[in-house]
Amino acid sequence: MRVAFLAAPEGVEQVELTEPWKAVGDAGGERVLVSTAPGEIQAFNHLDKADTFPVDRTVSETAADDYDMLVLPGGVANPDALRMDAAAVSFVKGFFDAGKPVAAICHAPWTLIEADVVRDRTLTSWPSLRTDIGNAGATWVDEQVHVCTSAPSTLITSRKPDDLDAFCTTFLKELGA
Repeated sequence: MRVAFLAAPEGVEQVELTEPWKAVGDAGGERVLVSTAPGEIQAFNHLDKADTFPVDRTVSETAADDYDMLVLPGGVANPDALRMDAAAVSFVKGFFDAGKPVAAICHAPWTLIEADVVRDRTLTSWPSLRTDIGNAGATWVDEQVHVCTSAPSTLITSRKPDDLDAFCTTFLKELGA
């Protein structure tokens, strides 16, 4: 299994990147860090700078066809930057067009909204996205993890770092790991 992790050059919530990254690695999967720019991404612990991580591919160098699943970590600044980048939005939409599973946590659904892939779906997120999700034509639920199979692409969402164990277990199950 080959899993893409999409993060902006700055602002990803570190634990929402590292815990799923570890889970995929522990399950024997290949992990690829994709970003909008080459080099490194700067992760954050809430509002404080944390570690940096090397980018494996940029969105312009790769496509959904190269992967079995997409993981979208959160952090407030991360998905806000991604949704403003047309290539990143197109990369995300490609997974839905191909019917591949996508897992998103916390504020990551902002990027999904921009890609126009949440309409008529049910998902969860950080609570402040509830109105945005509703305005995008989706149903928001307050659950630790929610799996939506109402379209060809399975969408797995979680609310926050406290939900990471359930989030990782659920998306790995979707991958058959």
